[in-house]
Amino acid sequence: MSTLNVANVTDGTTSVPTGYVVNGSAKAWVNFNGTGTIAIRDSLNVSSLTDNGTGVYGVILTNSFSAVNYATGLGCDNQAGVTSFASMATDDRAVGSITLVTTQFLSNIFFDPENVDCSFNGDLA
Repeated sequence: MSTLNVANVTDGTTSVPTGYVVNGSAKAWVNFNGTGTIAIRDSLNVSSLTDNGTGVYGVILTNSFSAVNYATGLGCDNQAGVTSFASMATDDRAVGSITLVTTQFLSNIFFDPENVDCSFNGDLA
């Protein structure tokens, strides 16, 4: 095995310290259609999705985290003018997957939004 030591990464215009790239960038993210047959629009380090019922989705990672203490950022579209949100099902968090739910704010009615967004930050295994 070889080791490459680099202090900065550059695209010719902007230079970024490698510590930021390793420690500060999302290790996985996904944008998907949550209606009908769910489908990934774009992603990084997400291998697949599962549709576990109305407003309940599983996100399966390609490369797992080293522990279940990773951070998530979740979002979804509002439904018919009703403020809605995506949240993590904390009882179903694993190093290689997460279950999330999308609900209408205040009423807690589960629904399938057209756009769901997730990002994951932490240390990969």
